[in-house]
Amino acid sequence: MRTIEELSQMMTDLVRAKGWFDEDTKRKQTPRNMACSLSIEAAEVLEHFQWTDEILHKDELASELADVFLYLMQLAKISEIDLEDAVLRKIEVNYGRTWEE
Repeated sequence: MRTIEELSQMMTDLVRAKGWFDEDTKRKQTPRNMACSLSIEAAEVLEHFQWTDEILHKDELASELADVFLYLMQLAKISEIDLEDAVLRKIEVNYGRTWEE
């Protein structure tokens, strides 16, 4: 099993290989662009459940979830956020929260 840092580095390597860090790229790796892309991919996940509660196309859903995760990791990376630490801290906070039953 790979760590979030290892997966994030693999994504960075892909972005570099595709030239998306270059000045003249149409796919600038900015926080705004990554946040927009993350939201768009999350909406594509939602499309799988538009008229059903069932998972009808598991492979396609898995691909969309992977897209969400990749954009999330890239947004964290370029924003200089340690995603693993942020997740662990959020889980700890959530243990102390209560929600209505």
